[in-house]
Amino acid sequence: MPNVAEKRAAFRALHERGCFVIPNPWDIASARWLQGMGFKALASTSAGFAWSQCLPDNAVTREMVLTHLRELVENTDIPINADFEGGFADEPSGVAESVALAVDAGVAGLSIEDSRRDKDNPVYSLEEGAARVKAAREAIDRNGGDTLLVGRAENFLVGRPDLDDTIARLNAYSAAGADCLYAPGISKPEQIRAVVQAVAPKPVNLLIGTPMGLTVKDAEALGVRRISVGGSLARSAWGGFLRAAKMIAEEGRFDAFADAAPGMEINRFFYKVSKSRSGA
Repeated sequence: MPNVAEKRAAFRALHERGCFVIPNPWDIASARWLQGMGFKALASTSAGFAWSQCLPDNAVTREMVLTHLRELVENTDIPINADFEGGFADEPSGVAESVALAVDAGVAGLSIEDSRRDKDNPVYSLEEGAARVKAAREAIDRNGGDTLLVGRAENFLVGRPDLDDTIARLNAYSAAGADCLYAPGISKPEQIRAVVQAVAPKPVNLLIGTPMGLTVKDAEALGVRRISVGGSLARSAWGGFLRAAKMIAEEGRFDAFADAAPGMEINRFFYKVSKSRSGA
């Protein structure tokens, strides 16, 4: 199994050329399955993990997230990027403290958001956001400088779809030390291309959480370096569960089980995983 330094080096190499998908598992089992499918890196999902704990998104504690990240890192052989929300603090010093703990958990990368969870003032000012990214950068440099830092501009997710402001924020986060830039919510080719060109040569992460009509090749042609899916795999799993349960409860029918994964296939996969983890 690769060590943390090797995982981080492999993760940085993925960002140097081409376009790769970094899907988002919500527990050890989904992470192991995605690794088994050949994905080269994975990213946690704050929403998917929260739902697995019977909580809404953004309601998990820092300690819960750190435990989750350690579990993902320790049970996979590929790099893990942390959806680290806003760093679990308002002040830059608090962000730095949280980031140091995430680095210690062994993640290969982590993202810091600029949303405030305040409907009347949903994002930090550009200056505040940049100061928070700078604090994260300094914490990484002190505690594990090879961890990749992702700066996130949340405008499009919080009802402020201002592309010019988004680009200004991403450039400020780049200058503050972010290695990769991310504006979740942009979806139109012209928006994606504008962001890619504005922050070049640094790589851009694109969120594809709904059917946008874009393939991996399309995204690569626009200059995107990596694609994540957020909580959409978790939502897809919940969708299958809810459809089947609703059909039973409301119609007394079990037809939705036709789409269920074969139990023997699942058992075979996790039998192999358990044998490999035990060294047998």
